[in-house]
Amino acid sequence: GIIVTASNNLDMQTLQVFLTTADERNISNAAKRLALTQSADPQSIRQLEDQFGVVLFNRQRRPLSLTPSGLALRNQGMRLLEDMNRLKAHVIDASRGIKPDVRVGLVDSFAGSCGPAFVKAMLSQSAALSIRSGLTPYHSEALVGRDLDIVISTDPLVDLDGIERRRLLSEPFVVITPKSYSQKVQTPADLRKLSEALPIVRFNRQSHIGAQIERFLRRIDVRIPHRLEIDTADTLTSMVASGIGWAITTPMCLLQAKEYASKLKLHFFSSLISGRSLYLLAREEEFNQFFDQVYAIAHSIVSTTLLQQIASIHADLRKLIEIENKTPSD
Repeated sequence: GIIVTASNNLDMQTLQVFLTTADERNISNAAKRLALTQSADPQSIRQLEDQFGVVLFNRQRRPLSLTPSGLALRNQGMRLLEDMNRLKAHVIDASRGIKPDVRVGLVDSFAGSCGPAFVKAMLSQSAALSIRSGLTPYHSEALVGRDLDIVISTDPLVDLDGIERRRLLSEPFVVITPKSYSQKVQTPADLRKLSEALPIVRFNRQSHIGAQIERFLRRIDVRIPHRLEIDTADTLTSMVASGIGWAITTPMCLLQAKEYASKLKLHFFSSLISGRSLYLLAREEEFNQFFDQVYAIAHSIVSTTLLQQIASIHADLRKLIEIENKTPSD
């Protein structure tokens, strides 16, 4: 194999000459392509061969062919040259205030409702964008582990230092039942009565929303046996729509399952103020201005796109969403 040591630094221009010659398989053609004299090309190749102590081309054949060492240098050299070109682009992008490469985690309920609008806006702010949707706990771990740069999550990670967090909105818990359930559900007593008539369909307790709903039920002293747990909002909503049971959910989760919304009855708690919030998270002191830009994008989308979509499910749902009043630019 070929090893480049610190004392034997590889000149990128010389590498470009080698790669062009390997591509053309002809010294004269490579020299013309690079606007070099025909003597400059073989001099560069000899310099590389002396530097590595290997023969790169089989010169007894026409067209030129690469030796095993030449093949190794071509394969690794192409990657190295691509990395150098990307580095140059990243530096130029940074000078224009564009984050070169952004890895974003989106909680499922946001990704399903606002994802397309968010990604479209983010593409103008970054040279390369990687989006990962899924459950909140995985995103939290990935942010702390530096596998993600920005996260939109329902978990503010309040127990962790070094995290910048900003709330986007708050939404309440709502009860959904099959349309056939004729009683109102507004109080803890109503919930207990409902649980006697139908089984509860729960979010998985390992999910963040599942844990939040369990805390809410304990707080209002409503104890309901565990019988059925579901991983996703659309599956949970479809179970209720088909008459299997009832559930506690949120407007954003309902939006994920809007095709089932017309088959449900929605119930709003009269005085039980409880629910969840949505936050933008990043590691402190790493993004600064970029964090503000992303917050402004997300805030604009939840203020318009999200509210419009939620209102299409049920007019009263929109009134229950509390959007944070100010963006950083205000």
